[in-house]
Amino acid sequence: MLNDDFTPMEFVIAVLQELFGKDRESATQIMLKIHLDGRGVCGVYSQDVAATKVEQVLQAAQKAGHPLQATFEPVE
Repeated sequence: MLNDDFTPMEFVIAVLQELFGKDRESATQIMLKIHLDGRGVCGVYSQDVAATKVEQVLQAAQKAGHPLQATFEPVE
């Protein structure tokens, strides 16, 4: 996920819990990494699953009216 100055931190935490199966503590740590570093890793998946996760994040953000963005890239 990518940081922006508009999406509430609580929404990011909720997305991490609901779509990525993170517990509250892990979701909070990932959200803080995104907030501080501008981006953070939500999980490592096959390309198909990663693409689906990105689409789910974008749909949830759009539905909630937030500009949250997500991408996926290969692991090096």
